Amino acid sequence: MSGKKKPLVVITRKLPDPVETRMRELFDARLNIDDHKMSREELAAAMREADVLVPTIRDVIDAELIEQAGPNLKLIANFGNGVDNVDVTAAAKRGIAVTNTPNVLTEDTADMAMGLILSVPRRLVQGANVFSTSGEWPGWSPTWMLGRRIWGKRLGIVGMGRIGTAVARRAKAFGLAIHYHNRKRVHAAVEEELEATYWDSLDQMLARMDIISVNCPSTPATFHLLSARRIELMQPNAYLVNTSRGEIVDENALIHQIEQGKLAGAGLDVFEQHPAVDPRLLKLASEGKVVMLPHMGSATLEGRIDMGDKVIVNIRAFWDGHRTPDRVLPPKV
Repeated sequence: MSGKKKPLVVITRKLPDPVETRMRELFDARLNIDDHKMSREELAAAMREADVLVPTIRDVIDAELIEQAGPNLKLIANFGNGVDNVDVTAAAKRGIAVTNTPNVLTEDTADMAMGLILSVPRRLVQGANVFSTSGEWPGWSPTWMLGRRIWGKRLGIVGMGRIGTAVARRAKAFGLAIHYHNRKRVHAAVEEELEATYWDSLDQMLARMDIISVNCPSTPATFHLLSARRIELMQPNAYLVNTSRGEIVDENALIHQIEQGKLAGAGLDVFEQHPAVDPRLLKLASEGKVVMLPHMGSATLEGRIDMGDKVIVNIRAFWDGHRTPDRVLPPKV
């Protein structure tokens, strides 16, 4: 790149210092020092002058904004595992390439899923709140703060991709029996390693599990995959954990089942109306029936640096005229 003009790269949010420093070294990088969320007007202005835009999943880059892009904008290098926030088709029509940062958050997300699998049945957050709210402990008694044992329970994984498999490996170490539903069976060696049971029927699996972990991607086909009908199939002493996408689960139906005592509880890192949270979930959380996290599944320093490194690799490859490793193509119609 030394003999070429450095591309003007506009980054919409503050990134970890090592990532920003490397971007400054390689590109004419414009940073968001105060980490404010850019308005649509600011995004439009950035897209009129940038060679490369680096948005995050909270920046909606729709067809209207893309239509206002300047002639120099040739790459949208999304800082995110997906591109739900970018109209890839509109970008392609304007000759703008789109990339993302996949496959770097597997272990972080699996850690969080396992944390929720432990937290909800064992009432960890509720127990911690005894000290944080009142500062007093009433003392031990045989029936106080009883949760449910994890060891020996059945875990049903919905979506046995990289993250689902990583969750299964953790869960097996905690003595959970691994079951899964997927579009197709995983490799026989993986099934053998995890002693996993495959269910072709999601309905049949849901009705038999103690804990369900949602780990499938968000697509039109998985919208409300866990519908009201399917959530009603779950056992009343079962728990649901979702670290994937909120819209995969019919949140209203989930809340109803927990409120009616027809489901033991849930652990959620994602919400259907993100970033809004249903007030009924807040009430259930206050009662210890739901553990809620603010979309922290990928929130590790190492993970964010890995994402930034992928953004840099994509920009460098594109600007040097090479194939970008994480190019996202518009869906075929």
